[in-house]
Amino acid sequence: MKTVCAASVLAGREAFEGLGEVVVRPDDRIGPADVRDADALIVRSKTRVDARLLSGSSAQFVGTATAGFDHFDTAWLEAAGIAWCAAPGCNANSVSEYVVAALLHLACRDGFELAGRTLGVIGVGQVGSRVAAKAEGLGMRVLRNDPPLQLATGDPAFLPLDEVLRGSDIVTLHVPLTRTGPCPTFHMAGCDFFARLRPGALFLNAARGEAMDTEALGLALDRGIVSRAVLDVWENEPAISAALLDRVALGTPHIAGYSYDGRLNGTAAVYSEACRFFEATPGWPPAECAGPAGGLLEADARGRSDEEVLRSLVRPVYDIEADDAALRRGPPGEMVADRFRRLRHSYPDRREFPSWTVRLARGSPGLSGKARALGFRIPPCP
Repeated sequence: MKTVCAASVLAGREAFEGLGEVVVRPDDRIGPADVRDADALIVRSKTRVDARLLSGSSAQFVGTATAGFDHFDTAWLEAAGIAWCAAPGCNANSVSEYVVAALLHLACRDGFELAGRTLGVIGVGQVGSRVAAKAEGLGMRVLRNDPPLQLATGDPAFLPLDEVLRGSDIVTLHVPLTRTGPCPTFHMAGCDFFARLRPGALFLNAARGEAMDTEALGLALDRGIVSRAVLDVWENEPAISAALLDRVALGTPHIAGYSYDGRLNGTAAVYSEACRFFEATPGWPPAECAGPAGGLLEADARGRSDEEVLRSLVRPVYDIEADDAALRRGPPGEMVADRFRRLRHSYPDRREFPSWTVRLARGSPGLSGKARALGFRIPPCP
């Protein structure tokens, strides 16, 4: 069989070559001619998969090594009899670590403590549940909103959106992008959403750009309803609003889920589904992929708050300020859209917190527990 694989799929050739011929193509250059005689197509979010690409091809299976599948015309694929899959949850931990890095950075920079603050999590699936757990590990109070999950489970822990917005100091979006159905999320963060926020709230979006109305966020910033905004996703990517980028506290080029671990998880999930579909015995061990190593982090907590110490641990692992600076400043004459595209294409590998061991000296009794709640490895006391 023949598999066409997008170049951005981590270890794509290594994974799929056991199934037959593998042709690797740049994501934005995969065209109908490339897939005409392919049995399988493996991509990430930069490749639109629809009738224009696949009509008349021999493709039987397509997979995206990403949690979302907005770039798939799933209705057409199903009507055409082409099996498809995504990799839900593959980068959930990576995104949750991005949120933690953003919150710790802003808290330390602006002189407030996260402990005791209330975080509203809108969408409590793979990502939102991890964000909530890490926030509670930091001593934050968490309010959860997820109407589909509430309907499915009846769990009273899920609260109405209005209650979460009015009761939260910080609100973070972790919803899929849906335009129809009982709970559409397209532009859910619009004027009405922001009008119900507690004045001065901090707003984060690391979910989908179109879940937020750009103009509505601008108005909320104008009126002080939102005091600070953190955006990893934007409307009209890569042609994002330069004016909004100038106004946000942190802005990054849709890389929250781009950890090495998250990308490898995505490849592994799609490979497993492809093997199942083609009735092949899996033979690729993801654990043997040589990636960047984690390492040891040491911190002396004497005279420092827990959150200052945690910030000093997180920054060497994931420096969110560097990603923010890279999106704001590029070579002379470079358009923001070109910079956004370039940064995503050349994003360096980063390992997640569990790849790092932490040794703390003179910390408070709860500091080790907080670092462990974020995912760091804490060796037992001698």
